[in-house]
Amino acid sequence: MAERLRPRDLALLAEEAPSSPMHNATVEVFAPGESGFDYQALVDLIGDRIAFVPRYRQRIVTVPGRLANPVWVDDPDFDLAYHVRRSALPRPGSHDQLRDLVARIISRPLDRHRPLWEVYLVEGLEGGRMALLAKSHQILVDGVETVDLGQVLLDTTAEPKSLIHDDWAPRRQPSTTALVMEALSDSASQPVTVLQTLQGNLDSALRAVGDAAHSAGSTLNALANRRPTTDSPLTRPLSQQRRFVSARTDLATYRAIRDAHGGTVNDVVLATVTGALRGWLMTRAESLGGQKHLRAMVPMSVIDDELEATSLGAQVAPHFVELPVGEPSPVVRLHQVSYALRAHSQTDRAVSASRLAGIAGFAPTTFHALGSRVAAAEQRRGFHLSVTNVPGPQFPLYAAGARMVETYPVPPLLPGHALSIGVTSYDGSVFYGITADRDALPDADVLAQSVHEALDELSDAGTARPRAPRGRRGGSPRGKGR
Repeated sequence: MAERLRPRDLALLAEEAPSSPMHNATVEVFAPGESGFDYQALVDLIGDRIAFVPRYRQRIVTVPGRLANPVWVDDPDFDLAYHVRRSALPRPGSHDQLRDLVARIISRPLDRHRPLWEVYLVEGLEGGRMALLAKSHQILVDGVETVDLGQVLLDTTAEPKSLIHDDWAPRRQPSTTALVMEALSDSASQPVTVLQTLQGNLDSALRAVGDAAHSAGSTLNALANRRPTTDSPLTRPLSQQRRFVSARTDLATYRAIRDAHGGTVNDVVLATVTGALRGWLMTRAESLGGQKHLRAMVPMSVIDDELEATSLGAQVAPHFVELPVGEPSPVVRLHQVSYALRAHSQTDRAVSASRLAGIAGFAPTTFHALGSRVAAAEQRRGFHLSVTNVPGPQFPLYAAGARMVETYPVPPLLPGHALSIGVTSYDGSVFYGITADRDALPDADVLAQSVHEALDELSDAGTARPRAPRGRRGGSPRGKGR
C-alpha cells in the first residue's frame, strides 16, 4: 500500500505558488585538491548514498477525483542524471557570479512530475574550487522518515566510506483502480482521512481563487485569521525572482563577544542579525522611531517526551523574538535578545548546540529544512522574517575526498515575506545565507555588508565592557550553551 501525504505536506503543496516555491537549498564550496572530485564522482557519490533517503526516488501521484490525499510512489523512470546537473561560471568565477547563479536556480519551481530535488555541480570558481547547490522541496524532509540528502553525502575524512552497492528497482506503481479502492478503504476505516482530504481540497481551491484575483496573500491571511504585522520593507508582495547574498565571519569573534558580555554564541548571532537589519534600514532612510522592533520567527530544537523521537532525537518548535532594531547601543541589543531567548532555555526542553553539532552527517541541512517547515506552519501568527541558526561540526568534512570550505543555507521566502536568513557555523566560521525578493529588496547586498559591520560594532563594544554573568540560553536550530 502506498504511503499517503500527511495533511501538513498537502498544505505546503497548496501554499506553493510561482512567486513562492517551497524548496530549501544549500550552497557548499569545495576545494578538490588531489581528490579528482568532478561531475562523475558526484553522480557516483549520490548513487551510493541515496539509499539512505529513499523518498528522493519517489514522486507524488494524485488520487483520481481527489478522494484522498496524494500518495508517494517509486518513480519508474527515475534518472539520476536528470537530478544531478552540471554548470559552470565564466571567468573569473567570483562569489558574486556564484550568488547570481544560485538566485536564478532557486527562483525556478521543482517539477512535480518527478522526485522533488536537484543538485548542481558548479565548476569554474576562482582558485580551482567548485560548488554544490542542492535544493529539495519542503515536503521531502520531515526529520522522521527522511533527512536532507546533504546530511548523508559528507564524510569526516578524505577517504570516502565504503558502502554496499544498492540494487534498487522501483516498486510497481499502483493502478488508477487501486488508488481509488485504497482511498475508499481509508475513508471507510479512518473517517479523519475524509476530513483531511476535504480540508486539503478546500485549501487548493482557495489558493486558485486567490491567485486568479491577484490577492492570494490577503485572502488567505483573512481566512486563516493570521495576525497582522506592522508595515515594513520586509512584508511585500513577491515577484518570481530572487536575490541571494552571503557573508562569512569568524566564530572566534562571537566567542569573544560572548565571553565579554555573557549569554551564548547564538545570542550574539541574533544580535548581529538585529544590528545588520538596523544598519540596512538606516541606509534606506527608514524611520526607526516607528519601527522599533521587527518580529522574527526563530525555529528552535526541543526535546518532546510526548512525541516519538525522530531520527535526529529532537523536535523543532517556533519561537518568536522581537528584534530591537530601534536600539542604538549594540550591547543593549545583545542583552535584550538574550533576555528574549531566556524563557526558551528555562523550559528544560532546549537542545544544546554541542549535541546538535555532534549528530551524524551534516545535520544543518536537515535542521534548516525543518525550520522552514515550522515557519510555513506559523504564518498566521504574523512575523516579519524567519531566522534559522544551526550549529554545525567544528572540523572539516569531505565529499568524495574534496574538502568543504564554505557552506551557506539558502532559505525559502514565504508568501508576503521578502526576506529570510539562515545561519550555519562550521569549522571555525559562521556563514550567513540571505534570500530576498529581487524586486522588493534590490539592495539586499547592503544587508550582507551590514552583517560584518554589526559584528564589528559588537566586537569593538566588547573590548571596553566587563564580562557579564553568563546564563543558560536556548537553542537549535539555535543551540543553547554555545
